[in-house]
Amino acid sequence: MESIEQLGINTVRVLAADAVQKANSGHPGTPMGLAPIGDVLWTKVMNYNPQDPEWPGRDRFVLSCGHACMLQYSFLYLTGYDLTMDDIKNFRQLHSKTAGHPEYGLLAGIEVTTGPLGQGFANGVGMAIAQQFLASRYNKPGFDIFDYKIYGICSDGDLMEGVSAEAGSMAGHLKLGNIIFLYDDNKITIEGDTSITFSEDVTERFQAYGWHVQSVTDGNDTDAIYTAIQNAKNETKRPSIIKVRTHIGFGSPNKVDTAEAHGSALGKDEVRLVKENFGFDPDKSFVVSDEVLDYYRSKGKAGIKKEQDWKDLYTKYKEKYPAEAAEYELFSAGKLPQGWKDDIPVFKADAKGIATRKASGKTLNAIAAKLPLLIGGSADLAPSTDTNLNDYQSFTDLNHSGRNFHFGIREHAMGAVLNGMALTKGIIPYGATFFVFSDYMRPPVRLAAIMKIRPIFIYTHDSIGLGEDGTTHQPVEQLIGLRSVPHVTVIRPADANETAQAWRVTLEHSGGPVALILSRQDLPIIDQNKFAKATNVEKGAYILSDCEGDPQLILMGSGSEVHLLLEAQEKLKQESIKVRVVSFPSWELFDTQSEEYKEKVLPKKIRKRLAVEAGSPIGWCKYVTDDGDVIGIDKFGESAPGNEVMKEYGFSVENVIAKGKALLK
Repeated sequence: MESIEQLGINTVRVLAADAVQKANSGHPGTPMGLAPIGDVLWTKVMNYNPQDPEWPGRDRFVLSCGHACMLQYSFLYLTGYDLTMDDIKNFRQLHSKTAGHPEYGLLAGIEVTTGPLGQGFANGVGMAIAQQFLASRYNKPGFDIFDYKIYGICSDGDLMEGVSAEAGSMAGHLKLGNIIFLYDDNKITIEGDTSITFSEDVTERFQAYGWHVQSVTDGNDTDAIYTAIQNAKNETKRPSIIKVRTHIGFGSPNKVDTAEAHGSALGKDEVRLVKENFGFDPDKSFVVSDEVLDYYRSKGKAGIKKEQDWKDLYTKYKEKYPAEAAEYELFSAGKLPQGWKDDIPVFKADAKGIATRKASGKTLNAIAAKLPLLIGGSADLAPSTDTNLNDYQSFTDLNHSGRNFHFGIREHAMGAVLNGMALTKGIIPYGATFFVFSDYMRPPVRLAAIMKIRPIFIYTHDSIGLGEDGTTHQPVEQLIGLRSVPHVTVIRPADANETAQAWRVTLEHSGGPVALILSRQDLPIIDQNKFAKATNVEKGAYILSDCEGDPQLILMGSGSEVHLLLEAQEKLKQESIKVRVVSFPSWELFDTQSEEYKEKVLPKKIRKRLAVEAGSPIGWCKYVTDDGDVIGIDKFGESAPGNEVMKEYGFSVENVIAKGKALLK
């Protein structure tokens, strides 16, 4: 007689085949092969509670191979999450909870949006870092409040992607013993057998990274899978990966172990054969027996007690350590402590000024003490990006309490790791690199935006003004590139005070990531007693300096170019030309303002407008009108001292004046 375990595993396989067939779209083979691993995880290993999916003490599960989502959807439904059979039947359809790849925020129990291969793997590393940091800060003798594990399933494709190599190296170096990844070694990708592209020994690669490595030769042997996971749980000083030999499309007589089982429906006839193979009625679809449902629901309900035990422990913890508990509860609720803004520095007017990257560093260090869960670093560029917290230690393999994180020269992984950290309530992560290298981070930036989470991306050396490093290091198209991503808020401050206020806005922001774009070169510090206050950064654009009466010309710009506008205004005033200067640090923030405010800053009747920004001019037409113009950059830069390059490319007071006058003719 077939065991309830085996019946449950086969039920998941048939559900995957049915759902993909009904949608006529998706990936049936991988969940069919992975079903035994899923059964072990959801019935014997992971701590979770479907009634409270965000319980802080739960284990985290990451399906890095997001195309196998019917595996996750099936177990979420079976164990009692807020998911119905109708949702399963509605797989990949409009407004469905069961999207084509798992989406964070769409369905309870989905910890992270995955799909682009390798991202989930690196997200899991970020989650592990966050757990270790929380444990180091809050756990006390007898009170292991944060001792959860990060479980994940990754595929051949995940491990081909470079981001997994970066993140794997990082995790091994940091000895993140709270990671347990199961590698689905099914030897099939969309193009065919992995042997056509993938021949290295993965176990040896991960041993070289410093991981604990095991192999399970039979992906249907649930006892062997369970034993391997237990071994991994006992290994606390190294991350673990378990290579499991599975068979894609297991149970499909004609498509098992073939690419045909990967990226498309099996076909009605083949689905019938699958059902017959597992003893299911071939004429019925989406069938889950009461016996199977009761079995899995009982496993889900067991999480109620696990959570209650955690809550009981936390109650005692809170009585003994009230300050620590209060701090965690405040930050995990997405709040900031009273008075933290009092420490934001105010910089005195200074014609020489300082680089906004340095002003950012001064601001970070000023506010760090009151924001203990603010943690971050740089991709080997902290001295250049000014992102080191001077009074705090580094996060290392021997010290998981440090707040300075060294990502190494791994921008892609840095972005994905930051996302994993940001998905851990309470943690406020930031990561920095040169702006031109933001291109290495585009996938995780986009995913952060999709999830509407808030890692903080710090990009310095923001334009051709960085100078001698030349063409390869001078960003041109990156500003408009980031601005084009929905839910990403880009802030390019004009001086030290705008930078300080940009940090305030960033830390109070929700609904997506923020990118701070900062200069390498010194910028004059604008006199706030003479011009508008930098607190106006929160509005995205504001009247920095105005004229008497209606302006003839509006000059607008961001970052290092704003001081040129002020100088140009003063000289044009001497010629009796009335000019308004608008500092425009953030399109996204400005676009959210009321129509009344936008009309106040940029009156529709004033159509002579000039935008000045050391980046691509694309997009400025929205603000300058057809009667306006843009001084921007539509080619790559050159290697020379920054001030010389800027002047060569038209970023001078003289050119601003000339272009402005031309508009008035």
